[in-house]
Amino acid sequence: MSYVPRIDESSCIAQGDCVELVPDVFQLDDFAKVVGTGPDELILAAARECPVEAISVFDSETGAQLYP
Repeated sequence: MSYVPRIDESSCIAQGDCVELVPDVFQLDDFAKVVGTGPDELILAAARECPVEAISVFDSETGAQLYP
């Protein structure tokens, strides 16, 4: 299993916590964007650190939403 993050662009406030935690996965422009893959635990940590819960995390195999 691997985790797939998705950004709700309308909710993102571009604080950048996700980029600081996992720069290989997230990039910051006007809002955060998913640009790569990374360790599942770090993707989940980045989603949990987002102050506005703009990052959802899904299971790549089942499509099940894991967070929030």
